[in-house]
Amino acid sequence: MVHPDLASVKALLDDRVEKYNQPNFIPNDPVSIPHRFSKKQDIEISGFFAAILAWGQRKTIINNCIKLMDLMDNAPHDFILHHQEQDLQRLLGFKHRTFNDTDLLYLLHFFRWYYSQHESLETAFTGEHCELPTQRDRLVYFHNLVFSLEDAPQRTRKHIATPARKSACKRLNMYLRWMVRQDNGGVDFGIWKNIPMSELVCPCDVHVERVARRLGLITRKGMDWDTAEELTAHLRAFDPTDPVKYDYALFGLGVEEKF
Repeated sequence: MVHPDLASVKALLDDRVEKYNQPNFIPNDPVSIPHRFSKKQDIEISGFFAAILAWGQRKTIINNCIKLMDLMDNAPHDFILHHQEQDLQRLLGFKHRTFNDTDLLYLLHFFRWYYSQHESLETAFTGEHCELPTQRDRLVYFHNLVFSLEDAPQRTRKHIATPARKSACKRLNMYLRWMVRQDNGGVDFGIWKNIPMSELVCPCDVHVERVARRLGLITRKGMDWDTAEELTAHLRAFDPTDPVKYDYALFGLGVEEKF
């Protein structure tokens, strides 16, 4: 039984999911970057960088991601596996806010190591045998795996969030929404099959947080992993199988409607 107030919140959010979970959401959002590709690994890699660089103005994020994909010949998987040392020269000087070429070169090094042994980046989150039971476990595992190589720069750690540091992991949760969610909206890809949609955690940017607090979906102070889980638990009450579809509604209400 949904509380009457929550019933009206659910009705509002369901309406906005319909409005914003549409192909016309794509062009002005970082998700437009992986939509430039059709090969699974290119979608994974370009999507990862688009998500990791997703802070600041959306136009700047998209432009810098387009520039980055151009630097990788618009074939990121092939570039990662087959580049020569001299090919990396062109990446020097790449920057987006505090993300710089040191961070970029290390992540490319990690991806080369990883993709030389694996078909998909999905197992970097699920574990080899899908043995990780929760989203928190998956994100901690991913962070630890990325920085398991011996030459991992300390400075790059701040760009890959982890719940172990209490982070709400907004960008990685958004990335996982892109890769895991399956529906007919056309925005998310749904190319990963081993993480249930029901276990995704809502990405919490400032717009989502503001709207969620107004609607009574967040009561904790501050924004950390537990707050993201609190919000997702409320959204799961509205749709147990696909709670993070409401990310569209909260984001759209915040950005487009200044709710």
